[in-house]
Amino acid sequence: MERDLPDVIAEITAAFEAYERALVADDVEGILAFFAPAAVRFGIADQQIGIEEQARWRRAQGGLPPGRRLKDTIIQGYGESVAVVTTLFGYPGSDVLGRQSQTWVRLPEGWRIVTAHVSEPARQPT
Repeated sequence: MERDLPDVIAEITAAFEAYERALVADDVEGILAFFAPAAVRFGIADQQIGIEEQARWRRAQGGLPPGRRLKDTIIQGYGESVAVVTTLFGYPGSDVLGRQSQTWVRLPEGWRIVTAHVSEPARQPT
């Protein structure tokens, strides 16, 4: 079945919003369900290759600080089976905006994240 690009964007928007809810709720199993088995994730001070490494890391990591907010989220579709999500994120009491990107691929089991990258800009010396 061929899909229109707006349909792909709507599907990824819904998947990304569900992922974000799981992330904020620290629902580890819910978060992991969005990743492909061989997904590569680079975090601010960590990296995981494959779902097993990510599961171990997420279970040890603990939840996010409260009040996470997103800014300038962009969802781009590339055909009917690939999409890229980029967003900025921040927390109350901090002017630092982190950066997050995800590549989503339509697999037989549904849309899954195959690569993810999270970073924060280097702090400028005062």
